[in-house]
Amino acid sequence: MKQLIAPSILAANFNNLGSEIQMINSSVADFIHCDVMDGVFVPNISFGIPVISKVNKIAEKPLDVHLMIINPDPYIKRFKEAGASIITVHQETCVHLNRTVQSIKNEGIKASVCLNPHTPVHTLEDIIEDIDMVLLMSVNPGFGGQKFIENTYSKVSVLKKMIDKRNPECLIEVDGGVNYETGKKLFEAGANVLVAGSFVFNSSNPAETIKRLRNL
Repeated sequence: MKQLIAPSILAANFNNLGSEIQMINSSVADFIHCDVMDGVFVPNISFGIPVISKVNKIAEKPLDVHLMIINPDPYIKRFKEAGASIITVHQETCVHLNRTVQSIKNEGIKASVCLNPHTPVHTLEDIIEDIDMVLLMSVNPGFGGQKFIENTYSKVSVLKKMIDKRNPECLIEVDGGVNYETGKKLFEAGANVLVAGSFVFNSSNPAETIKRLRNL
């Protein structure tokens, strides 16, 4: 399975967001990662449905929408209508995770489940066959530019074994502290998709940085 890159627009220049999206469009990026934060589940507030709707008007890559919010169920249909191709919910926020995943799939889009750094991979054993992607946080969610948590490599390896046995088409995405060094090790451990925010948008040539990450 090929290596994929999802630049996170949380780190983009919002004074010039249109140009940032056009840069991603012209790059070899595979997704546009959209971090939605509610200030409750995570200690930060980002953006929501109106911004994603605007991004979708000019985006030429699928929108990979990561809902870092409590009780995501009432918003699934609205995020799909805003342009989401993939919706990720947190295992930690969903009381009835199977129901939430099915609600996403009922909208005709891909369903993904995220685990925070402290949440063990085995908590997905009863749902791994029903999802299209697992997002592993390699930092504590809420802010960009954090230090990579080294235990993530072993989590990727454990998850990869589970997926190979029970749902080989399921992707493994990793978000947080991604750079050339950590990205290479994550791909080697079994990850398929790297989310990169600050590392891409703070570089002197973001499109080239995306290309180098994809070819690690």
